[in-house]
Amino acid sequence: MFQKTIKKEVKIKGVGLHTGKNITLTLKPADIDCGITFVRTDVKGGAVIKISPATVVDTRLATTIGYNGLKIAVVEHLLAAIKGLGIDNIIVEIDAEEVPNFDGSAHFITSSLKEAGIKVQNAEKMCIVIDEPVIVTDGEKVASFFPSNLFKISFSISFPHPMIKDQKMTYFPDDMQFDTEISPARTFGFLKDIEYFRAAGLIKGGSLDNAIIMTDDGILNEDGLRFPDEFVRHKILDVIGDIAVIGLPVKGHYVGNKSGHSLNYKLVRKIFSETYKWHIASFSEVNVPQRGGNIHLSSVRNQQIAVSN
Repeated sequence: MFQKTIKKEVKIKGVGLHTGKNITLTLKPADIDCGITFVRTDVKGGAVIKISPATVVDTRLATTIGYNGLKIAVVEHLLAAIKGLGIDNIIVEIDAEEVPNFDGSAHFITSSLKEAGIKVQNAEKMCIVIDEPVIVTDGEKVASFFPSNLFKISFSISFPHPMIKDQKMTYFPDDMQFDTEISPARTFGFLKDIEYFRAAGLIKGGSLDNAIIMTDDGILNEDGLRFPDEFVRHKILDVIGDIAVIGLPVKGHYVGNKSGHSLNYKLVRKIFSETYKWHIASFSEVNVPQRGGNIHLSSVRNQQIAVSN
């Protein structure tokens, strides 16, 4: 399998969720092994921030990258769209300190990338192959990677809300189209939290057009849900964006329960601190994908107990 970029430049505009600013993204083709590189065009001379674990500076509410004091917030949906379409190399020019939220999903960005077209490059794609379980926990929250000869995500959530309750899903990129099954799933939040965020100077650009807003027993959005399990689908979308900071695709089975940006990033850091649990290989060196049984949370907890002992 070979590396990929986009065929042509595409420009998209939107409003920042927290700043309320009108923001322009310009997505450009990039050379082999460039990775995902951001350029702040509103800064004199341009500030370059390349995606890597070292450039993640904040994971509260969203994933924020930064370098030399300059930051770009809410990058996870953009990163999910890029990685969800299998793009390895791209330049993202942005004229503000956060990525537009659009409709709260990655659908608009995904559509724009598909409009630009995908170009196969003359260099082999490399990946990180998980050899042993890597697990982080925080109470009931779990984020983990298990060995698997294909990439997949299993996620479960539980909320005491009639529209959510218990939801779980396993995403196989080979079976499910990212652009139709995962990309349209929107972020969600609770009406009772909005006043707190606004008092903190956040969500100045928030509205019913860019999130699912939950009341005590329903949702405010008149158009309803896009999927009955849209909530867990969005959590999978976030996982794809959060682990994109690894820099390379992963051959492994991500298993998560109630995890968020912070715990996902702790998982990334643990992967890089436990280098004996994985190796880098080209896609051609990895075994042909075979579907094994799914790994359940009970297995994760048993592994965690074994590690602790």
